Amino acid sequence: MTAEISMRGITKRFPGVLADDNVDFEVETGEIHALMGENGAGKSILMSQLAGVYQPDEGEIYIRGEKVHFSSPQGAIDAGIGMVFQSFKLFPSLTIAENVVFRNEPTKYGLIDRKAANERVREIADRYGLSLDPTARVSSVPVGVLQRVEIVKALYRDARVLILDEPTAVLTPQETENLFDVLRALKADGRTIILITHKLNEVMAISDRVTVLRDGRNVAQLVTADSSPAEITRHMTGRDVDLSTPPPALAPGEIILDVDRVTVQDSPGDRPNVDNASLQVRAGEVVGIAGVAGNGQVELAEAIIGMRSTASGSVTLKGNNLSKNSIAQRRDAGIAYVPEDRHGVGSAGTATAVDNLALGHHRAAPILQRGLLSRGAMLEHAQRLIKRFGVKIASPATPVGTLSGGNLQKVVVARELDYGSPLLIAEQPTRGVDVGAIESIHRELCEYRDGGGALLLISAELSEIMSLSSRILVMFEGRIAAELPKEEATEALLGLYMAGHKPEPQHRPGALANGDAR
Repeated sequence: MTAEISMRGITKRFPGVLADDNVDFEVETGEIHALMGENGAGKSILMSQLAGVYQPDEGEIYIRGEKVHFSSPQGAIDAGIGMVFQSFKLFPSLTIAENVVFRNEPTKYGLIDRKAANERVREIADRYGLSLDPTARVSSVPVGVLQRVEIVKALYRDARVLILDEPTAVLTPQETENLFDVLRALKADGRTIILITHKLNEVMAISDRVTVLRDGRNVAQLVTADSSPAEITRHMTGRDVDLSTPPPALAPGEIILDVDRVTVQDSPGDRPNVDNASLQVRAGEVVGIAGVAGNGQVELAEAIIGMRSTASGSVTLKGNNLSKNSIAQRRDAGIAYVPEDRHGVGSAGTATAVDNLALGHHRAAPILQRGLLSRGAMLEHAQRLIKRFGVKIASPATPVGTLSGGNLQKVVVARELDYGSPLLIAEQPTRGVDVGAIESIHRELCEYRDGGGALLLISAELSEIMSLSSRILVMFEGRIAAELPKEEATEALLGLYMAGHKPEPQHRPGALANGDAR
C-alpha cells in the first residue's frame, strides 16, 4: 500500500504549551486510521496542521510522496484533505445543499443553479447511504444529520482524505452504526479516513491501524487486529485503567429529588418536549436516563434546573417545592448541574480557568471575603481543582475557550462536584473525554454518591448508564417509557425501549422502583 499521508518531525508550539513534539505520522491509502491519546495529547492540533488550519513550526508534510505546505485550509481542500471538526461549521439559516456548495456553487447563466446543487448533494448522499434532504434547513435537522452534511460537504470537494474529529461524541448508538457503515463505504471507494476518537470499542470495531499520542509525542503505532483495548490504554495513559465501578457503599436514603408529572412544551398546543414525567432520586443513588437524542432528556434536565418553564407538574428538592424558583434560587437550594453544552452553557470561553472555576463559589467564603472577591483564594481554588481533576492547561489564567473539549469538560465537572450539593444533574459527563479521565470522573461520581449525593445521570453512552446507575429510566417521545433495575438492564433491552417498542409488563411505562406509579 502507498503512503497517502506522511508527516515527519511535526512540532507545534503555542504560548506556554508544546502541543506536538517532533511527531511522525503516516497513513496508508484506503485505510481507516485511528488517532488516539488523552485530552491535550496533541491529536486535534496535529490534524489541524494537516488541514491547513495551523502551520507547523518544524517538520514536513507529504501527500502521496509530494511535499506540501498549506498556508490556509483552502490549500488543504484543494489537495484533497477534508476535516470535519467537533464543532460543525454550518449556517443554520441555509439549506443543506446551500451549506454543502457554499463558495463552490454550480451556476447557470451566471446565477446559482439551485436545482443542480440539490441534485449533486442528493447524488453524493445516496451513493454513500447518507440519507439527506438537500432542501431541509440546517436549523431544523438533528445533530446526527449535521454530521452527514459535513461529510457530504467534504466529498463534494472531492476529498480523498477525510479527517473526523470525535465524530461520534454527539451521536446515538444507532447513528454511530450508520456512520460506520458510511465510513466502510468510503473506504471501499478508495478514500482514506483518519478518525480522532477516545472510544476504544469504536476503534476496535472500525479501524485498520492506530497511532497513539501522549504528551505531544508519538508513542505507538499498532495494527488494530493485533492489539487490544488494554494495550492501547496503557500506551495512552502509561498505566492500566479500570472502568468498573464499585457498588454503593450504603443503601439509598431519603428522597432528594421528586419530579411529579412535569410537562414541558415550547408553546401551548405544541407537542410536549416532556410529557407528564415523574421520577425520584434518593440520597446515595444514581438514576440514569437513557434515550435517543431528542426524546426529552435535555428538556427534562433544564426544567429541573429552571432553564425551561413547566406547563404543569412540580419539582421538589428535599421537600421544598422549587417550581416557581429561579435558576439561582435552585442552585442555592442545592442543585449542581453539568450541562450537555459545555461551551455555550457550562462555561464562559473568554474567561480564565480561575474565573470559571469560581462561578457559584464566589458568593461565599473563602472566595468572598468582607463583600469582596479574594483573587488569592480564587487562584488557590482553581489550582486545587486543576490538580485534582488533571486538567491540562498552561496556567490557571488561560481562557478556557482555548482548551481541548475534554479538558473543558473536566473544568465544568470539577466546578460542579466541588459545590457538594445534595443533587447533581450530569448530562453527558464524559463526552469527548479520554479513557483515563473517564476513570477519574467515574470515581469522583461514585465518591459523590457514597457521600450521600443524589445523581441524575443523562448519557448517550449505554455502557456508562449501565455501569453507574442503580436504576435506569428510558425516555421516548418525552415520556418515561420504562424503568429497569440495574440487574435487569442490557444494551439490547434498553435499545428496544429507546426505539419505542412496547415494554414488558413488569417494566410498564412510568413504573417507579418504590411502587408509586403516580
